Amino acid sequence: MSVDLVFQFLGEQWLLVMALVATLTMLVLHEGRKAGPALSINEAVQLINVEGGVFLDIRDAGDFARGHITDALHIPAASLADRYAELEKFRDKPIVVVCKMGQSAGPATKTLRAQGFDRAQKLSGGMMEWDAQKLPVVTE
Repeated sequence: MSVDLVFQFLGEQWLLVMALVATLTMLVLHEGRKAGPALSINEAVQLINVEGGVFLDIRDAGDFARGHITDALHIPAASLADRYAELEKFRDKPIVVVCKMGQSAGPATKTLRAQGFDRAQKLSGGMMEWDAQKLPVVTE
């Protein structure tokens, strides 16, 4: 495919191209707003170690059992609304929300912040990134 054909397509289908760009822009903005603050693994570990926070793993029980961060608190995303009391001792401490890939943690983080857990943040990349960096996990 030559560059000339690409430019020809862009010229002839400019309306479709603009619609695609607008859709992608809205998607990126929506995901960014929904997700809230994100931490790298190094930032998260340092924050937890220095300030006594907790990793909150919101994956399902099977994924959690296959491997999770040491001392992570397990509350599946579906149960979070019913189990805020378990997080009360961390209300003023960092809560780093962990999911499989870093996407499900965004809505959970937003929910926690709405409930007054102002220091809740998501782990960028989730457990997939944790595993990719070959960091230790606990299995059951």
